Amino acid sequence: MQPPGAAGGRAPLVLLGVLLLRGVHTALTLEIKVDAHVRGYVGEKIKLKCIFKSTSSVTDKLTIDWTYRPPGSSRTESIFHYQSFQYPSTAGTFRDRISWVGDVYKGDASISISNPTTRDNGTFSCAVKNPPDVHHNIPVTELTVTERGFGTMLSSVALLSILVFVPSAVVALLLLVRMARKSAGLRKRGRPGYKKSSIEVSDDTDQEEDDCMARLCVRCAECLDSDYEDTY
Repeated sequence: MQPPGAAGGRAPLVLLGVLLLRGVHTALTLEIKVDAHVRGYVGEKIKLKCIFKSTSSVTDKLTIDWTYRPPGSSRTESIFHYQSFQYPSTAGTFRDRISWVGDVYKGDASISISNPTTRDNGTFSCAVKNPPDVHHNIPVTELTVTERGFGTMLSSVALLSILVFVPSAVVALLLLVRMARKSAGLRKRGRPGYKKSSIEVSDDTDQEEDDCMARLCVRCAECLDSDYEDTY
């Protein structure tokens, strides 16, 4: 026979064990981060980021699921699944337009959308499970796709002009100014009765002295060559 109170004494122990197991189970959680808001333009590829951090090593049991919910609707649509291989949606709104751009071994579960339209606006969610680490938050991304306006295109053209055409135009203008000044100086020197300024005279004198020094060096070299030949 069990002593009185033995059964009652086991109950707290069992309850404590359950609580400890629950605590350990809850500690195995995934942390997932996404961009809360993403803005894209019609026809331009859009990347939806999903970064996860797991307490367990990545195995072939890891799964990734992306879902989509249209604005003002409770209906969700599976658009991408991953488990060792990529399984993009082959039907529905995003048929053949979802691409895998992540790397599970780097904690990246991102995807991209090709040829987006305004009909792609809505809420996207990224779910990751890496058994036994399967509990996590469920972050969502609100996507807004719009037409690229004339103002945006104009700003792009303006930026291109600033970076490429403006420097080229400045260099060309400086060259033209320099050529014009040189041409004006030559015409001015060619006029009858033109007198050179002190700066021009000094420049010409320096040039003449350089020419004289050059001729003198050549003459000295010729003399040395002739002396060297006479010795033989």
